[in-house]
Amino acid sequence: MSRAAAWPLALLVLLLAALPARADWLRPCAAAADPGPRAIGRMLMLAERVRTALDASGRRLALVSRAGLDLDRIGHRFSHAGFSVRASADGPWSVRQLYYACEEGRSRLFDQGLAGFLAGAERPERGHLSVLLLPLEAGADEAALEAALLDAGRSLEVLGAVYSPNAHAFSSRYQNCNQWAIELIAAAGGAGPGREAAQAWLRRAGYQPSRIELPLWAVDLTRLVPWLHHDDHPPEDLAAGHMQVSLPAALEDFMRQRWPAAERLQFCHAGARGVLRRGWAPLGDDCVPEPGDEVFALE
Repeated sequence: MSRAAAWPLALLVLLLAALPARADWLRPCAAAADPGPRAIGRMLMLAERVRTALDASGRRLALVSRAGLDLDRIGHRFSHAGFSVRASADGPWSVRQLYYACEEGRSRLFDQGLAGFLAGAERPERGHLSVLLLPLEAGADEAALEAALLDAGRSLEVLGAVYSPNAHAFSSRYQNCNQWAIELIAAAGGAGPGREAAQAWLRRAGYQPSRIELPLWAVDLTRLVPWLHHDDHPPEDLAAGHMQVSLPAALEDFMRQRWPAAERLQFCHAGARGVLRRGWAPLGDDCVPEPGDEVFALE
């Protein structure tokens, strides 16, 4: 397929990437296919490896981002982010995240174990997880974010009423899962109550959302998809062929900007092989280890 011909599919994949579970893009609430017992077993082993690394970190929480849908062709790997919290009432290191409740037709906050979070990948036989840890010297900031996460009222203060996968990062009309996460960081940082206050704080703090560049005909194509929205995007942006959307990479960039000593753990799995890389150099899609990486078996 040519680069031009790949645009429609790539665009739809990107804009649906904020959906917190695997889904057929024509039916976003369709049930995910059963990955099979072998894949489930490997996912459980990988989740235990991640938990062990989190326990050893000495941190209270981590931003975790998974590769849900395959975005590599358009330069993005991670599609969905949440916060893994040591003191979660649903079990150590459960992930608090925004998800779209299909039965209710609205956004909800949801706590999910690491294995379930990892299982939201499109390809059960191969996947990536990014874990961002605040530096030890950011202890007060980490404590404030933990308090906001564990306080249901404060978490809900920045929960939007209407879900949209391609929500504009600086509009409160809609919200996607990553947008809730970055707005909660703002609330914990002292932004004040409400989404508008959180977004104003993020602008002052220099948050830069992911910028999606599109051919104009591709923007028109997205208007045919009923669960994508455009009325929150500035008309001049749409006319220029771009959208500003919160994706995990933008969240990680902002946290690294705010806390330069932030640490990153990257996990990948391919079949029975798991790899852990410490640092910011990205792992390849094929999950082939390089010198310095930790390799472990998932069987």
